[in-house]
Amino acid sequence: MSLEFPESGVGALQPVRAIVALGSNLSGGYASPVDLLEAALSFFPGAGLPVLRRSCWWRSSAWPDPSGNEYRNGVAIVEARMDAGATIGRLLEIEARFGRSRGERNADRTLDLDLIDHAGLVMQSPRLTLPHPRAHERVFVMGPLSEIAPDWRHPGLGLTASALAASASVARDARPAR
Repeated sequence: MSLEFPESGVGALQPVRAIVALGSNLSGGYASPVDLLEAALSFFPGAGLPVLRRSCWWRSSAWPDPSGNEYRNGVAIVEARMDAGATIGRLLEIEARFGRSRGERNADRTLDLDLIDHAGLVMQSPRLTLPHPRAHERVFVMGPLSEIAPDWRHPGLGLTASALAASASVARDARPAR
């Protein structure tokens, strides 16, 4: 399996750190959602997003309906040599490769990749809002992030990942899946 990504080209940016949240509650032909997430992470370097650090996998009930399939989530800090728009484009390509189809909000999914932060950029466009507008409310994002970057500060709120993990209200049952 390989994805073809166009080279960044002459206008490539200096490398910046970006934070990506990963989630899955469907195995999509893999043995488990964790196997699918590991496979997805292996595509990041070829997409121009080498992984610098990553959390362990966390587990949480489906949200907002906890009767759904349990989720596995994690966070990766990647190096990006492209702008935020190109970065989200690469993440969407990886999602599609792993069978993600967008439709009903909060529906089961093979792969969900959210760009949480891109070098501290604050922006809102029809395609992308940074920082991610709901990440700070989600234990399954802030918990894994506080594991690998506890002192990261939310560009809009100024609070650390550790403080946000402690105060997040969505998926309070999220915990490492060790």
